[in-house]
Amino acid sequence: MQSSSPLRTALLAAAIAAPTLTLSDVQAQAVNRYGNPEKLAPAPTAADITQRDLQIRLYQFADDSMMGRQVGRLGNQKGTDYIAAEVKRLGLVPAGDNGTYFQVLPYRLRKFTSSSRLTVNGNPIRWNDEFVAVPGARAPQPIVNADVIFGGTQGDTTTQITAAQAAGKFVVLLPAPGSRGAGGPVGQRAFGGPRGGAASASRFDGAVAVATVDLDALTPAQRAAINEPTVASQPSMPRIAGGADADSLTLLKRQLSALMPPAQIRITSAAAARLFARANLDGLAAGTPGGVVNAMLDFVELPTNYGRNVVAVIPGSDPVLKNQFVAVGAHNDHVGFAPPVDKDSIKAFNDQKIRWQIANDMQQPTIEAIQSFRVNMDSIRRVHPTPRLDSVNNGADDDGSGSMAVLEIAEAIMAMDVKPKRSTLFVWHTGEEGGLVGSAYYMRHPTVPVDSIVAAINVDMIGRGRAEDLPGGGDDYVAVIGSMFDSKDLGETVQAVNKKRDKPLDLDYKFDEPTTWGGYNNIYARSDHINYARQGVPIAFFFTGLHGDYHQRSDEAQYIDYPHYTKITQFIKDLTIEVSNGPRPRLNGTKPLKPKVIG
Repeated sequence: MQSSSPLRTALLAAAIAAPTLTLSDVQAQAVNRYGNPEKLAPAPTAADITQRDLQIRLYQFADDSMMGRQVGRLGNQKGTDYIAAEVKRLGLVPAGDNGTYFQVLPYRLRKFTSSSRLTVNGNPIRWNDEFVAVPGARAPQPIVNADVIFGGTQGDTTTQITAAQAAGKFVVLLPAPGSRGAGGPVGQRAFGGPRGGAASASRFDGAVAVATVDLDALTPAQRAAINEPTVASQPSMPRIAGGADADSLTLLKRQLSALMPPAQIRITSAAAARLFARANLDGLAAGTPGGVVNAMLDFVELPTNYGRNVVAVIPGSDPVLKNQFVAVGAHNDHVGFAPPVDKDSIKAFNDQKIRWQIANDMQQPTIEAIQSFRVNMDSIRRVHPTPRLDSVNNGADDDGSGSMAVLEIAEAIMAMDVKPKRSTLFVWHTGEEGGLVGSAYYMRHPTVPVDSIVAAINVDMIGRGRAEDLPGGGDDYVAVIGSMFDSKDLGETVQAVNKKRDKPLDLDYKFDEPTTWGGYNNIYARSDHINYARQGVPIAFFFTGLHGDYHQRSDEAQYIDYPHYTKITQFIKDLTIEVSNGPRPRLNGTKPLKPKVIG
């Protein structure tokens, strides 16, 4: 589920740790109050949708080894590799790019190759040993016969040269005072800074390069890491700063600087001294000229598998209707890494926070309320004597639960002797957390005709929904969103399928309307179905609430309500089959028809 605003959680003393029971199972592991172990080994799955199979899948998909599955990072490749391997094993038809299961989004890693070179007065300065260029969004401007000038100290405008002095020059800066203390080594700041030693951006926009003298303290591996980005991104046009005082020439210069920015360079103190033909930089005054620099910085953009939709089809059994599709989807990504915290205390705090919110109409707690939260750390330490630091946002519910439910539905339909009449299109969208980018990309580049998609069923966060997670929650709770917005037919099919169950689920329609609950506004537009709805495809979105572990390191597989999760997954499978075999859901027109009373 895409967040509507940044979630800030104060890690304060909170609730008493939950008691732990012991269960003698296959792995002889302790289980928590929900009956779930902390870890579960992979095992084969069966055709039926079962609690055991959902556990086996989700414990793998939400494991630390998946690195939080964030789009633009290696973890997203790992997560999509798992899904694709499973649909291949199950025998689904590839429906991605070029006969594969993947639809690869244009995420690129940008870096400089090791053939990059720099000289001063014809004398080489060695790549990685003495200087490293910091990759940015675009290739930097050429450095040809550029005069060296000492620019002052990074971040201290009182010591720096003017923009006019920097224009067209190779500017050398000392690091900010906090990173080069008196008598201390150069380069104590973080070694992976995105802009290297860049100082006041506007002041040096006209320079051909800015070199900061802060490489000395870094190991060879750390120096190499500067030019080995871990995050890929999509191409985008630069933002050009305007302003009422900017004339056309100023705007042109800003445009050129944005399209071909100054090179950002990290350099050792010894190499920097050679730029000025000196033994060291001591006593160097701002504006002091140096030698002439030439450089060939070989900038490349490499395609990655760090952002992929996984797309597969189960062909329909009807010779005519098989050319129509019921889309079933979830998002495969989550939010990656965060600063490490004690996983047990953060869980206790989140439990305390959601209890307070449920008692207070789901409002965000005030600072005073947060300060009243207490946790019994002695209780926690009796179970876990040493703090267990955790930096991975596993996203077990968001949206591991949806992704693995869709996979289980695919396995169940594949096992049917007679497949549904219409084809079933399975799409695990990437980048939902990054702005619904995977579903938007799929709708711009569909692998089946959009007008052949008769309905889209979206599954995002269906693994919780207990009474302790949100008001009205319980063993049979599930929210259904948007099913009546565009197609009364689809909405009524949802209700009819539910009524056929031995024990119908409690369908909650409250999120179709505006709500005063903090964090719950506009849920309809915050997951991947919205991009299908914008193309006129009837949608139904299933969801069990933003619990206390939403977008937290405590959203782990051990806290999922598996019996509840299993019932919802089975229901969505039945709905998929019903829509596949029944009349095509008609659109209402321009006026949504939403139920006011649900029987």
